[in-house]
Amino acid sequence: MIRRQKAAAVAAAAIAIGAGAYWWWIGRAPRIDAGDPQVVAAGAAIYQAQCARCHGAELEGQPDWRSPLANGRLPAPPHDESGHTWHHPDDVLVKIVKEGPDFYATLGVQTDMPSFGSTLSDQDIAAVVSFIKSRWPPAIQARQARTNGQ
Repeated sequence: MIRRQKAAAVAAAAIAIGAGAYWWWIGRAPRIDAGDPQVVAAGAAIYQAQCARCHGAELEGQPDWRSPLANGRLPAPPHDESGHTWHHPDDVLVKIVKEGPDFYATLGVQTDMPSFGSTLSDQDIAAVVSFIKSRWPPAIQARQARTNGQ
């Protein structure tokens, strides 16, 4: 009888540990890593397919991006060091990509940025942000990294 109880306890513990590990793994935020060549390459491909038509193949953004268009919406900003992307922590960058106009509406800003939350996975979005960050000079990367710690 004691042997069965021990076996049942061990089995229950193994199931609990396995379930916890599974939920820990799938519940983790995707890794944003501008230094990982595989993540950056995946992000570059997604960026070219989904983002470059508005933000530019070289992350240069649309001309006069700070001035509203005739429709009142702001043009796509650059994602290189001349823009403001690097002023935001990673979680805000991910939220902007996922929510698009819903995010900007909370700021009272209108853009033509679509939401990609139903199109791109969290891993895809993290890869795009990793690619963008990989193109910044080291000093800008360091400054943006400090915003993540605040």
